[in-house]
Amino acid sequence: MSVPVAATNAPALRSDDELKALADAGAAELGWDAPAREVIAWVVRHFELPAVAVACSMADAVLPALVADQLPGVDVLFLETGYHFPETYTTRDEVAANLRVNVVDVLPENTVEQQDRLLGKDLFARDAAQCCALRKVAPLRRTLAGYELWFTGVRRDEAPTRTNTPLITWDETNGLVKVNPVAAWSYDQLVQYSDDNLLPVNPLLSQGYPSIGCQPCTRKVAPGDDPRAGRWAGTDKTECGLHV
Repeated sequence: MSVPVAATNAPALRSDDELKALADAGAAELGWDAPAREVIAWVVRHFELPAVAVACSMADAVLPALVADQLPGVDVLFLETGYHFPETYTTRDEVAANLRVNVVDVLPENTVEQQDRLLGKDLFARDAAQCCALRKVAPLRRTLAGYELWFTGVRRDEAPTRTNTPLITWDETNGLVKVNPVAAWSYDQLVQYSDDNLLPVNPLLSQGYPSIGCQPCTRKVAPGDDPRAGRWAGTDKTECGLHV
């Protein structure tokens, strides 16, 4: 799997001004807590494949499943950092095999081995922010340039930094519309939807990892702690830079 190349017959992407206007209209129409299916239905009315993508960390498959119900064949972007848990790769493969989606591995410019030679071994331990920038933020930004809209699974209950997450917004950093259909969902709602629909799920979620990132930078979380307390534990880093 690799980053997709735009098809020669793909429709031209609309201008930033057009997309910003659509984002503003969608935010006004749907408000703060519209159901996820209504949010996705709004996208279907105003956007079409292949200009839409879903970002998925492969902690669960709820967002890809929700979107694929109305946009079958949608690209699901997986940031292949080279540092994931084995369980995360297994979940990615299950999503690709069982849902009506096209899983796309988004690759950094350098493999882990190449990065080690260029910048020294285990950059994540010395400069986690630079490692995230090289292996997550920059590859995603390059890939998103080929789309008009991306879906994310960001939820307001995940961390204090996410409590004001809107359903629809203009993503100034990446230059496209950003849609967060499950922003108002709780973790328990997410798990219940996954169970009810027999969706692929990362087994680490039930083993003390409510937020799953790269293996070297993710730890178990004690019951009752912030769900993202296990991410970059022992540092003041709370976000990888994808959702700033």
